[in-house]
Amino acid sequence: MTDDIDGKHGVQSLEIGMGILRAMVNGQRSMMLKEIAAAADMPASKAHRYLVSLIRAGLVEQDPMSSRYDLGPFAMNIGLVALDRLDRVRLGLAAIAEMRDEINQTTALAVWGDKGPVIVRWERPRRPITVNVITGTVLDLLSSATGRVFAAWMPKKTVAPMIADELKHARLAPELRTRAGVEAMLAEVRSLGFAATGGQHKVPGVEAVAAPVFNFKNEISMAVLVVGVQGMFDTSPDGEVVGSLRRHAEALSVRLGAHGEPKIPT
Repeated sequence: MTDDIDGKHGVQSLEIGMGILRAMVNGQRSMMLKEIAAAADMPASKAHRYLVSLIRAGLVEQDPMSSRYDLGPFAMNIGLVALDRLDRVRLGLAAIAEMRDEINQTTALAVWGDKGPVIVRWERPRRPITVNVITGTVLDLLSSATGRVFAAWMPKKTVAPMIADELKHARLAPELRTRAGVEAMLAEVRSLGFAATGGQHKVPGVEAVAAPVFNFKNEISMAVLVVGVQGMFDTSPDGEVVGSLRRHAEALSVRLGAHGEPKIPT
C-alpha cells in the first residue's frame, strides 16, 4: 500500500473531530453534550467518544460542576498563535485590490496612527477620471468617511480630544458643529455599519465611503474605503459600491477572528 502523496485522501476521524470543534466555536459559549451533538449532526454517544479524545489532546475541557464542554488551553494557544502570525495589512491590501477589480473605483486601506487614521495603500481603477489618494495622508475624524468610522468605534478616551479640537478649529457642516450633532452622526455610522461623505471642503467634488474591520477582540483594527468623483458612483446603502465595501470589510473581520457584535466604545 503506497502513501497518498497527492493529498486527496485524509483522515476521516480527524475531520469529524474538527467538525465537533467547529460546532463548539460557532456556539460561542460552553455547551452540553446534547447541544454539541446536535450542532455537529451526530449521535451523542459518538460525540462523547470524540470529546474524550479532544480533552486528552487539550483541545477541549469539561467543567466538572456543570458538565459543560468548552475549548481547552491548547485550542486557545493555537488561536493566539494563528492570530499573532496574521499580517493584517497584507490581508487588507489583498482585499482593496479585489474590491478595486469588482467596482472599478479607487480603493484604499487605512490604519490608526499617532495622529489619527492614516492611508497606508491605495489602488487605482481602470477609468479615465479617477481620484488619487496619497499614501501617508492623515485624515480628519469628522469630515472624512474613514475618520468617522474610526471615531465611531475607537475608545472615546482616544478620540475625544481630537474631536474636541476639530470642533474648535475645523470647517464643519452645520450639523456637526456641536457635540450632540457629532454623537448623533457617530450613532448613525454604528447603526449603518459604514460612513459616507460627499463634497468635502478640503477636496471639493470628492466623496467617499468607508467601513470598519474588526479584530478577534471585536475592536476596530483597520478601515477599507472607496473614493470617487462626486455624483459618479452610488454611495447608497444598497448600491454596488457599499455592498462590495461591506462584504470585504466583513470578510476581513472574520479572517482576523472577529465574532458577534462589534465592541461599542466606552
